[in-house]
Amino acid sequence: MEIAHLQHPYNYYQESLLFGRYINADHLQPLLKKHSGNFEIAVIGKSVLLEDIHFIKIGTGTIKVLMWSQMHGNESTTTKALFDLLNVFSDHETLSVQDLLSKVTLGIIPMLNPDGSRGYTRVNANQVDLNRDAQMLTQPESKVLRTCFDSFKPHYCFNLHGQRTIFSAGATDKSATVSFLSPAQDADCTVTITRKKAMDVIVKMDQVLQEYIPGQVGTYDDAFNLNCVGDTFQTLNVPTILFEAGHYLQDYDREVVRGFIFLSIWTALVEIAFEDVAGVREEEYFAIPKNDKLFYDIIIRNAKLKIGDVHQIIDIAVQYVERLEQNEVIFIPKIEKIADLRNFYGHKEIQANGHLVISESQEALKEGFEIDFVFINDIKYLLNV
Repeated sequence: MEIAHLQHPYNYYQESLLFGRYINADHLQPLLKKHSGNFEIAVIGKSVLLEDIHFIKIGTGTIKVLMWSQMHGNESTTTKALFDLLNVFSDHETLSVQDLLSKVTLGIIPMLNPDGSRGYTRVNANQVDLNRDAQMLTQPESKVLRTCFDSFKPHYCFNLHGQRTIFSAGATDKSATVSFLSPAQDADCTVTITRKKAMDVIVKMDQVLQEYIPGQVGTYDDAFNLNCVGDTFQTLNVPTILFEAGHYLQDYDREVVRGFIFLSIWTALVEIAFEDVAGVREEEYFAIPKNDKLFYDIIIRNAKLKIGDVHQIIDIAVQYVERLEQNEVIFIPKIEKIADLRNFYGHKEIQANGHLVISESQEALKEGFEIDFVFINDIKYLLNV
């Protein structure tokens, strides 16, 4: 993937020490040490379980951009992309990097929720969703972010997340591989100049991404929730962009998607640094399709199942349950839905052609079953990633 204004293709900058879905604070330590000579790196707080929360400051420009990742501990793709980005900023001989860092100052919290990251959970060690704690600030991690926001005084915020495989880019058979949102600033979802500036940057990112993943970019619904961090920062008149790393075909480790997130962040920074973000692309923003929930990981089509005392021809949806086992995320196939799914799509589809679908024990399949494979017409079909 060739990226404008960069001397090398993306894979040159990709951080080889980070791979897969499970990224905790231990993975970051050698990388923070590696970059300590290039950037200002400080501990700015502690998690509930007293793990360090780090802040990385880069650049000397007057435009300040604050970004944070792994607010939800099981959303690690954007963390990988941030360390890919740090490898770019370590390349001091590249003129485009020097120029950009003379325009912007970056403040990066690479892992806001180290306890959730270690446990591979969305919530922190107190079982609190930090993205619903922006007003009450009941958690130490929430307080760290807010204190950082108040002291850094950013002109833009990047709220970096990951999303499930269920999302489509609109009512289509295209997966929402990357999604964005310019959060609402009030209950009426007024399109303010603050929101418009965030929209301008999103439109630019979408234009670039369309070259690589046409039709696979979506936006989230902008229903207002002041307890969410993005909505809170937007109400404080700081253009805030939600980034969501989604699914690309067969990319359950999110290694392809990390490249698209990297591309998105780099594109946004170049736009902010060198272009006049005037807030004039509202119509283009709203033309990006809104996310819908039209995907399952697997759909077995036209399956013959015994339901009650009769056999029916019906569809079977399988969704993966992500489970941490021995420091590795395992994807467990689970029967999510048995229904007429003609209006839904599978990232993988198996055609049963009216044949009986059974488990290894030959029992009837039911919603909620965890199952590694099925037999269709005496042929074994693996359901694992």
